[in-house]
Order: sequence, then structure tokens, then C-alpha cells
Amino acid sequence: MTAEPEVLGIYIPFWGDLGYLRTAVESVRSQTSPHWRLTVINDDYPDRAVDEYFAGLAEEPRIRYIRNPENCGITENFRRCVQMATEPRLVIMGCDDFMLPGYVETVMAAHRAAPRVGIIQPGVQVVDEHGKQSATLADSVKQKMLRPRTPPVRTLHGDRLMAGLMHGNWLYWPSLAFRRDAVQTHDFRDDFSVIQDLALILDLVMDGEDLMVLPDPVFCYRRHSSSASSLELVDGSRFEGERRFFSLAASLTADKGWSRTRRAARLHLTSRAHALVLVPGALRSGNTRAVPILLRHAFGS
Repeated sequence: MTAEPEVLGIYIPFWGDLGYLRTAVESVRSQTSPHWRLTVINDDYPDRAVDEYFAGLAEEPRIRYIRNPENCGITENFRRCVQMATEPRLVIMGCDDFMLPGYVETVMAAHRAAPRVGIIQPGVQVVDEHGKQSATLADSVKQKMLRPRTPPVRTLHGDRLMAGLMHGNWLYWPSLAFRRDAVQTHDFRDDFSVIQDLALILDLVMDGEDLMVLPDPVFCYRRHSSSASSLELVDGSRFEGERRFFSLAASLTADKGWSRTRRAARLHLTSRAHALVLVPGALRSGNTRAVPILLRHAFGS
């Protein structure tokens, strides 16, 4: 008797634009592999057109739609996605991102080859608000300078992996495929809302999980000015959270004896450079509150 193929759990915590969400959902439905299940958790977004859209998909047994009775916020909605997962591997996809047709096939092939790997990072294309390929400075640094490039498929772990991520986070959270039992063992840290992805990955890697890097781009990450992270950059509040996180990471990894990661967390050079790059824009816009925050992050201890 042939065993049923394992399926990928795709979870979308939703708050935002129905047009982007429709693109995300249709990209899942267009996968070359049928071995997926999609769950969308609507965080009580007021537009009832979202409910109507999913009512039209009621005959699709692989799609589940849930509306929270009240708004719980981004971290809690992410937490609900993880807690609800039953599949052996899951991805928490952004509601404004979308998959290329081979995502499920590529990720599940990697899962079958290495089922105990904690995190799979496939190749990613960055797109703008209109879905066209984009090349921001931050993403060019991620893709060309920070992301490991050889060999084509590479598994990373421990101090060396986390040191690289502390120098500059080259991962794309919405594209990551996690082993369910690994990610359900840990929780999101409530005090790091925008950088909660790296905080969770730190906990996973410190617990012994590996990261597999795949070469082929099968996921599109949307970079646009209305994202939560972009809005927080305007007044520098993201960097206040980053400073607290890097301090915590340095302390935790010092206790573990990870000298590379501790040093990289204390330096956080790419994060400092990012803050410095934003200073001219803050000055041009007259955002005097943001300037000292950005300079403190760039040059502070």
C-alpha cells in the first residue's frame, strides 16, 4: 500500500489589501504540486469583501478560512498560525507576497531529502508594489553580499550561521519553510514585533536546528513603502527594537560560548549602516525626531 504524500502547510496571517491577498492565494492554487493545504487567518479586518472572496472558494477542500472574533495583532496572529499547524512542514506566508509555481514542489523535495532540517530557505525574487522585479540597496546587499552562494545547496548551523545573520539578516521570513515540531517548540517574543522573525530563528538555531539554503528562486517577496517594517523605519522605532534584540542575542550566545555570534551581535554593522543611509531622507522630510534615533543606532555602543 502506497503512503499518502506529505503536504506543505501554508499559513497566511491576514490584515491588509484584498488584491494582494487574492494574488497570494491564487499563486498557491497555481502550484505545480497539489500537495499543499492553505489556511488564511483574518485578524478581523473590517472589509467584508474578504469573507465574500473565500465564500467563493468554499468548494476547494485544501483551503481553510478563519476570521478572528477580534483583532489580536500581528505577533498573536503569527502565533495562532504556528499553533494551528498539523503538517510536517509549514510556511507563514506574507499576505502581500506570492509563490512562483514551483515553490511547493521545490520545498517538499528538499524536505524529503532532509526531513530533519529545521528551516528551508528557497531562492527569492524581490518585487515592488506592482509585482515587478525590484532591486533595492538592502536587497542587493542581502542577495549579493550576505547570502551564501556556494555550493548550490548548503546546510548551515550553529555559531557560524548565527554570526552571519547578526552581521546582516539575509533571510526572507515569509518564504521560510519550518519543520513543524521544531517551530512549535518555541514561541515568538512579544517585545520584538518587527524583528520577531530573527528572534525566533535565533532560538531555533541555539536549540540545534539547521538551515538549508536552496538556489532556485520560487518565491516573490513584495517590498513596498506601506509595509509595517517600512513604516517603523520612518521614525526610527525599528532600530530601538533592534538594539534591544542585539543586546539580548549577545548575552544569550555568550552564555553558549558562541564567540562569533556574540561579536557580530555587538557590532551589528549592517544594521548600523542601514540606519545611517536613512539619515539624509529623514533630514529632507523634516523628521527631526528620527534623526537622533538613527544616529544613535549607527554610532552608539
